[in-house]
Amino acid sequence: MSLINENFLELEDSYLFSTIAKKVSTFTSKNPDKKVIKLGIGDVTRPIVPACLEAMHKAVDEVGTEQGFKGYGPEQGYQFLRKAIIENDYNTRNIEISEDEIFISDGAKCDCGNIVDIFGKDNKVAITNPVYPVYLDTNVMSGRNLTYLPVTAENNFIPQLPKEKVDMIYLCFPNNPTGTVLNREELTKWVKYAKENKSIIFYDAAYEAFIKEKDIPHSIYEIEGAKEVAIEFKSFSKTAGFTGLRCAYVIVPKDLKGYTKNGEQVSLNKLWNRRTCTKFNGVSYIVQRAAEATYTEEGKRQIRENIEYYMENAKTIKEGLEKAGFVCYGGVNSPYVWLKTPNGMKSWDFFDKLLNDIAVVGTPGVGFGDCGEGYFRLTAFGTKEATSEAVERIVKLFK
Repeated sequence: MSLINENFLELEDSYLFSTIAKKVSTFTSKNPDKKVIKLGIGDVTRPIVPACLEAMHKAVDEVGTEQGFKGYGPEQGYQFLRKAIIENDYNTRNIEISEDEIFISDGAKCDCGNIVDIFGKDNKVAITNPVYPVYLDTNVMSGRNLTYLPVTAENNFIPQLPKEKVDMIYLCFPNNPTGTVLNREELTKWVKYAKENKSIIFYDAAYEAFIKEKDIPHSIYEIEGAKEVAIEFKSFSKTAGFTGLRCAYVIVPKDLKGYTKNGEQVSLNKLWNRRTCTKFNGVSYIVQRAAEATYTEEGKRQIRENIEYYMENAKTIKEGLEKAGFVCYGGVNSPYVWLKTPNGMKSWDFFDKLLNDIAVVGTPGVGFGDCGEGYFRLTAFGTKEATSEAVERIVKLFK
């Protein structure tokens, strides 16, 4: 008799975005003539930037030769990409990161879920509410105890420090789904808490490239002492159009320590490296060459254009809906706009109304946690034309 991991039975029957996809599929099959505008899943619409395409073409030609053929690459990632990350993402902010603290992966979502492999089941985990579902679901799968940190308009979407001691903390800023941020002072409080309680912070900075305002950290390692308490996740998906290519990276500092039940310190960098070498064969050479090209002058310019394009969409959504009387958050340092549903409407009811009445798709806030009830997320990752049309449809519907 093969016993299952019964923790999976504690999960919702379907992953949030799978549920949305099924609803949209049912609607489109019944209404084939209606133009559906999808501003729900954070999948980019602009193509991969030219600098990356050129790099991939060269890499394809290279591996087609005997001299340039590549077999299995290093599981941690090629040196050329890790070096580019250090020089551009960290040295420019006076942060010292070494190559062996960087692990190239096939996506920040995977990293955020897989990182729990190196931590014991008995750790108590703090997550915000609402929250990106992967943080919650992967820890439910592992059977860990969870404590929730409400993030609402009442506390300005700033999570408060836990009243009880926790061992693992998930923070995502700019935040998905609310689109809000933490300033340097607030983030410093978390680093201090983690040091005092020997906790580990999992810092998801997948959207840091969208930050516009000053005093908003782009990396948790801008905070003194953070390398002793934090693992950081970053992604190429939303900036260079890599949602389909799949490439990201995680920083596991060598200063970071975990503990055995006997209280002995253990290097988390070594544990993650061991896990990576066992369960992962590395991101393809071609994709890593594309990621490296994001750091060229042309690549940087093209990515800035992408970000500006999406942030104009965010502005269109936020300002257009606010003029119509909606209460909106985010959309300034993030490609997500978090809006309050009108007249106290439930999140899924609002979702159904938008889909069935005007063929616009977003994400119901309650899908991110019960504190998201009465809210709704729209993404800026549509085309300019589709975004404007979606806002017009919503405004007209609720006039």
